[in-house]
Amino acid sequence: MKLLVVEDERLLCDGIAEDLELEKYTVDLCYDGAEAWERLFVEPYDLVILDLNLPGMDGLELLRHIRAERPETRVLILSARAQLSDKVTGLDLGADDYLTKPFALEELEARVRTLLRRSFIQQDTRVQVGALTLDTTAREISAPGGPLSLTPKEFAILEHLMLHPGRWVSQEELVEHIWDAEANPFSNAIRTHVSSLRKKLRERLSEDPIETKVGRGYRLIREETP
Repeated sequence: MKLLVVEDERLLCDGIAEDLELEKYTVDLCYDGAEAWERLFVEPYDLVILDLNLPGMDGLELLRHIRAERPETRVLILSARAQLSDKVTGLDLGADDYLTKPFALEELEARVRTLLRRSFIQQDTRVQVGALTLDTTAREISAPGGPLSLTPKEFAILEHLMLHPGRWVSQEELVEHIWDAEANPFSNAIRTHVSSLRKKLRERLSEDPIETKVGRGYRLIREETP
């Protein structure tokens, strides 16, 4: 799952991102409303955490743009504007949730889980591909023998492959959905993480379920569970 945090208080923004990355989400940051809209215009995000008092473009204006151009994207407003009228305005403009500052990180994490779970409202929150099971709510991937111990990047790679089983996923796509916007799709980082992930999968499965093809990328082999 890919998230965008839009917050002009840099320490707060960085802290939220670090916390959510520990929860195995992929997180991009923007400190400016106009910059955030440029990012949203070209990149899909599952959830935007949005402050309202932003330079460049006000948060409510950005929310209008998101609803017009990215209606499928969940939006959680995170603001010091605590008046009932502010909350009503934000929700009426299309925000999915509204959390006022100050807040506890545990509550933010819970609200993020709830909003992302709604994206799977018509689907099972558990995705099965061969012997692997992805629990999108618990943020956990299991294999025979129990949950896999994965780094956030390894989890994000395998999650993306499991959500698109049998389809070739290029390195550029992995960068777009998993790494931050400044990452180099041609660096060795992707190959290094995939290599480590494969090693962990081979330890639990009879064979490596990830295929590689030059010029195409990676794909997860679709197999029925025994």
